[in-house]
Amino acid sequence: MGFLEVTLTLLSGFKTTFFIFIATLLLSLPLGLIITFGSMCRFLPIKILVRTFVWIIRGTPLMLQIILVFYGPGLLWDMDAMARTTAVLIAFVVNYSAYFSEIYRGGIESVSKGQYEAGQVLGLTKVQVFFRIVLFQVIKRIVPPMSNEIITLVKDTSLARIIAVEEIIMVAQRYISAKALIWPLFYSGAFYLIFCGLLTILFWFIEKKLDYYHS
Repeated sequence: MGFLEVTLTLLSGFKTTFFIFIATLLLSLPLGLIITFGSMCRFLPIKILVRTFVWIIRGTPLMLQIILVFYGPGLLWDMDAMARTTAVLIAFVVNYSAYFSEIYRGGIESVSKGQYEAGQVLGLTKVQVFFRIVLFQVIKRIVPPMSNEIITLVKDTSLARIIAVEEIIMVAQRYISAKALIWPLFYSGAFYLIFCGLLTILFWFIEKKLDYYHS
């Protein structure tokens, strides 16, 4: 079994890994912000409902959520099992939206109320104050925890194999049973290391670009 052949096979699995990562990120980042507004809502029933939802999602394993999303429709409503990749994406988006919402909320609440009041004194509406004054400060403050969560997402994509989605780890595991080769499994770790390394550099660059908010 040649090194090039193994590399190309693992790359096919990494395409699925990368797709799960990108799709989760694109969907969960805006959804997390919506959940944040719900958890900070002054209407108490909505606030309690949203925070209970976030508590449940953050307090249960992502693996369990993937299994429930995949098998749940068939068990509850006598439906066919959901498409595997779709089930994975739903579980990932819901899970990471909950985590991102807490990061957003922490960032928003860390900005002093005086800045909101100063913006309103200048004649700005609450929405204008948020998007023109508060938002950029929030972005600066949430970049470090957000980067940690996004890098964790890269590694969590390996959980997709629990319902037989052919991501890179599952592809590598096949060499153990089919060819009695274990090194492709360790080799798959290099893909994660390189990808996480590139993300680390990217977030370091973003933090440097936002240094003008330090003062």
